[in-house]
Formats: sequence, C-alpha cells, structure tokens
Amino acid sequence: MTAKLPYLASPGTIKTVLDKVIEARTPERFTQDFLETKLGAKGGSARAVIPLLKRIGMLQQDGSPTELYRKFRNTDTSGDAMAQAIRHGYKELFDRNEYAHELTKPKILEMINEISGNEKGNAADNYTASTFMNLREYADFDVTLGEEKVETDNTTSNDANISVSQDPKRQEMQTRHPQEGTPLTLAYSINLHLPETDDIKVFDAIFQSLNNNILKRSDG
Repeated sequence: MTAKLPYLASPGTIKTVLDKVIEARTPERFTQDFLETKLGAKGGSARAVIPLLKRIGMLQQDGSPTELYRKFRNTDTSGDAMAQAIRHGYKELFDRNEYAHELTKPKILEMINEISGNEKGNAADNYTASTFMNLREYADFDVTLGEEKVETDNTTSNDANISVSQDPKRQEMQTRHPQEGTPLTLAYSINLHLPETDDIKVFDAIFQSLNNNILKRSDG
C-alpha cells in the first residue's frame, strides 16, 4: 500500500511557520508549546506542521531538530537543506521524475493523483500539491558545493596541533620546469600551534615528535 504523501489542510501555514523557524532559536524539542509560544503559530492548522516536518526529515520522531533543520536556518545552506527535505518527504514523486521540482503544479497534481489513486479533483491531492509547491519556494535544487580544503592534522599526545601542507605553486613550478640533472624537490610549510604551558618537557616532546615523524621522513 502506498503511503500518503505529506500535506497540510492549510498549505499556506507552512510558510508562516518556516519564516519564523529561520529567525527563532533551535529548540531541544520542537513541541506544540514551542510552536505556539516561541513561533506564535496557534491552532490546529499550525500544529499539523509538526508531523509534516517529521515526514520531510527536519524533526526526529521525538521532536528533536535534525541536522537538516539546523542547516535550513543557515542562510548559506538553507536552500540545499530544503531540497534534501523535499526529496526525502516526496520520494515517490522523484522516483517517477527526478526533476519533479521543475514541474508545474498541474503536472505535480497529476503525479500525486496517480500515487494516491484518489478521484480526480479531491481535496487531499490538491492540498498535497500546494504544500509541495510552498516548500519548494525555500529550496535550491541547483546548489553546487565547492571543493573542501583538505588539511593533514597530526596531534601529539600533548595536544599540540601540527598541520603540514605542500606549497602548490612551488611544486607546480618545479614539476613543469625542472632543471636538467637537478632532482625534483618539494617544499613544505609547517605551522605549530603550541599549548600554553611553562613546562619545558612539553615543548621537548613536541619537537622530538616533529623531528621523528615529519622532518626525518621529509629528508628521506
């Protein structure tokens, strides 16, 4: 049996609540009290938002906000978070058309009716389509994430962080324009973040570890 797609009987309520979610603090649990007292959303139509947010993966079953909820409140990741939430909550739509988010409302309604099996023009399917469209206004399905900068962090037993990175410009120059008969060399920059301590043994241990684990390997 096909599970019902999530919807609100008052689809416009989701926009009212989500606008306030962005501004309010993240609660430990998203309860009716939080909804009414902190977000100022009251009534049965507002309370129905809670199960909807659970269905699209923004709340856990106990009402605890998920990572998607937190990312939605962040301006930089809000659109991507909602796109993920919609794909999760309306998976059956995207199983039928991976570009469901680009379809017009009548086309969305046709797919919803196909999934539900209800009579044409029924209220539930219309509410579902409207809820989907209202959620879609917050989503960005075209987000392209930039490449993450990868750093190698070596932590000694004394909690001193040592990061080693190769100089990309120097490496490229030496790789593309090597002198004939001259061995290829690599340059490293080493940044030490030393702990605040007056114990000289701590520094001795740090530099001994640096010498044994990094400098000797580089010389080899």
